Amino acid sequence: MKSILINIARVLFALYFLAPGIGKFASWDMHVALMETHNMIMVPILLAIAGVAQIGGSICLLFNKQVVVCALGFAAMVLLINLNLHDFWNVYEGVDVKHESQNFFKNLGIFSGLLLLAAVNMDESHDKLIPE
Repeated sequence: MKSILINIARVLFALYFLAPGIGKFASWDMHVALMETHNMIMVPILLAIAGVAQIGGSICLLFNKQVVVCALGFAAMVLLINLNLHDFWNVYEGVDVKHESQNFFKNLGIFSGLLLLAAVNMDESHDKLIPE
């Protein structure tokens, strides 16, 4: 049962990141505008990196490859997105503070789930990202 639950979580996380990864390219201008509203720098480069990372990481998760690296990478991405795009403590024209607050705390739950996914996919002999 444990294995089934872990695999369901892994596949759902893959789908959770795959759709937005594709969406970044399909709705490029919308995402650029959102990032620029939040005063981000190097927007096209960061957006492309995020899209490629989400698509590539999702494919790895779907095929059960590099799960720990992908889960920790997605966890880092979620934190960066939270601090830069769901910064409800800042006021931006046209941005709903309540909605951003909700997204921020939702993402903390996703962050926690990604840490758990990484942890359950580690074993004592493979608990380092870089082998010695």
